[in-house]
Amino acid sequence: MQLLMRRPETDGFITVSPPTNAYDFSFLAPCPASGLILHGGADSIVPAADVEKVVSKLRTQKGIVIDYEVVEGGSHFWMDNLPELETRVGAYLDKRLAAQPA
Repeated sequence: MQLLMRRPETDGFITVSPPTNAYDFSFLAPCPASGLILHGGADSIVPAADVEKVVSKLRTQKGIVIDYEVVEGGSHFWMDNLPELETRVGAYLDKRLAAQPA
């Protein structure tokens, strides 16, 4: 995520199970790009409330869109939900790529 701040040519990001309870994500304000944040509904390592605080803060910024999805049953390491994770990441990539001009 810090690389996102250092590389202005980055068009977007996808983050999975961000450790918002262990690291300070305030460096993302202002966030330079839109992105997707995926969190497992059964994540016992990072509480959903901590991720939601970061999402709320990022969503207040103009000009970017933060998609936030909670995958029910998904753990922090996604052991039993990798197909669901792959589907959601693929759908987001398809959406973003379709929106870019050729």
